[in-house]
Amino acid sequence: MSNAPTELGTKGRRVYIGKLAGTSVFDPLGDQVGKVHDVVVVFRLKSEANVIGVVVEVGPRKRVFLPLTRITSIESGSVITTGLLNIRSFNQRPIETLVVSELFDRVVTMNDGSGQVQILDVAMRQRRPKDWVISTLHVQRVRASALGFSRRGETLTVDVSEVSGLLKTDSNQAATALVQYTEDMRPADLADFMHTLPLDRKMAVALQLTDARLADVLEELGDDDRVAIVSGLDAARAADVLDVMQPDDAADLVSELPEKQAQSLLALMEPEEAADVRRLMTYEESTAGSLMTTEPVILGPNATVAQMLAAVRREDIPASIATIAFITRPPQEAPTGQYLGMVHIQRALREPPQTLLGTILDRDIEFVAPESHVATVTRLLATYNLTVLPVVDEDGHLMGAVSVDDVLDALLPQDWRDFDDDVTDRIMARSIDG
Repeated sequence: MSNAPTELGTKGRRVYIGKLAGTSVFDPLGDQVGKVHDVVVVFRLKSEANVIGVVVEVGPRKRVFLPLTRITSIESGSVITTGLLNIRSFNQRPIETLVVSELFDRVVTMNDGSGQVQILDVAMRQRRPKDWVISTLHVQRVRASALGFSRRGETLTVDVSEVSGLLKTDSNQAATALVQYTEDMRPADLADFMHTLPLDRKMAVALQLTDARLADVLEELGDDDRVAIVSGLDAARAADVLDVMQPDDAADLVSELPEKQAQSLLALMEPEEAADVRRLMTYEESTAGSLMTTEPVILGPNATVAQMLAAVRREDIPASIATIAFITRPPQEAPTGQYLGMVHIQRALREPPQTLLGTILDRDIEFVAPESHVATVTRLLATYNLTVLPVVDEDGHLMGAVSVDDVLDALLPQDWRDFDDDVTDRIMARSIDG
């Protein structure tokens, strides 16, 4: 966000929305009901924009609309409501514009002929009680170099009347400030946020994210969103992102793409990663093979406890996978040599660092075949209190492992990530209660 100041006074107050985003929202009794996610404006004649309310995040995947008429106070660090909060999810209307999501990073033209500027922050000003308008923009000059590249210049604060093109939709609009706003979000929360954006803004955000960050987000998005994003990326970039994704998630995504596009991306992927994805795509839906990852923690019997702890400590290992190391004969990449057993991290922590894993194997835990139904996997995970279960073929080779998060994903309603949390909860409750 910009370093533009927030000016609060008794008359004509001005609040920068970049600072307002994330502010706690309280009811009249002082209980927090959520946080400001965005500000909703409606443009009138001559580009005047009236603030009509704010979008309040009341849960990890729940955003509701709070009209300006139900806000009694907007102060530094807090927004106070009348206590009446509509719990229906916010749905943006065509006439509405979201300031953080859509105006930040927009390039507009200075009316004095001095060139273009990029919006870093937007301020709203109070004209009278419950009447706020967009008044001021904190911007940065955009200049073209001799080679045609854009470069950033000085920052300045201008009145909205000093610029034109505020309403113009630019498909090439960057998302630098928007990405900065979301940089501390967990992948699941960022995925939920991106789900609410128009497609052009989804793509703008996706283009700004690193391959690893985008891969994490795609793993948390619903099928429609991630197919749209991958289809909108340059083929080489899309293949790079698929390489970074967990193989089972990459396989799910590729299977949703048109056949020609899927084969083209597989051809561009790293051969080993593509081979894993192709293998996973051969298994029927709702089987262990279709749910498993081909990259669990795999070590040899002569590896030590110290080596195991170093392996599970890696940042790219999901928490559910990091609880167990699977011990096999060489090779230690799926499909492996003979599967020998597993070592739970709790057991490893009770042993000296130099202890060989082959001497502390748990050989009693049942494994599943790639063709085993998810129901069998669920029962065994519950029976042995595990977060991950080995998948072994008829010849005794470790093919991969199924984690509890993948099982839960399979048991939840299809496209549950696109639903409001309360909708998913009701569907699951009906299923459980019969």
